[in-house]
Amino acid sequence: MTAGWLTPIAVALAYLIGAIPFGLLVTRLLAGADVRTGGSGNIGATNVVRVAGKKLGALTLLLDALKGLLPVLGARALGIEGPWLGGVALAAVAGHCFPIYLGFKGGKGVATGLGVFAALAPLAAAIGAVCYAAIFALLRISSLGSMTLLASTLLATALIDPVWWLLATEAAIAALIVARHRDNLGRLVRGQEAKFK
Repeated sequence: MTAGWLTPIAVALAYLIGAIPFGLLVTRLLAGADVRTGGSGNIGATNVVRVAGKKLGALTLLLDALKGLLPVLGARALGIEGPWLGGVALAAVAGHCFPIYLGFKGGKGVATGLGVFAALAPLAAAIGAVCYAAIFALLRISSLGSMTLLASTLLATALIDPVWWLLATEAAIAALIVARHRDNLGRLVRGQEAKFK
């Protein structure tokens, strides 16, 4: 089945799952802090590291990636494929970026996007993750690593599995994540983006 009555339900569920603010929940429950009041104020894993340390940052990264991975895998298990599956993927990332639970003020979508990419194109996503790790290890700038992840995943997908709907889905997700990084990109251009120590 490529469409049908399950598809809109899967898209809606993907958004609602993607909107779960794990960064906020993790820091509140395990560190007694509100991640939105420290660092950049973002609810993503990078800011959780700043506010609550590397362990909780790693936990947030895992949970945020899973909320992208699992809805796509679940939709695929139900027989949803092609552009409809792309819609599920995009909804999960949009949920993280614009969560209904937090007045549509969410994160930047990198970890959730990686989870989505891993479900849609595992090898390309692995290449993107390795490129992120290499750039981050070398320069210690998360936002630059994130942009590298997006570019390398798209390029790898184009070379390995150049299906139009898959490339269109990844491009749309990448565009959303880049838009969410507009302030970071401005600081990168000015040489003012913060590095991790």
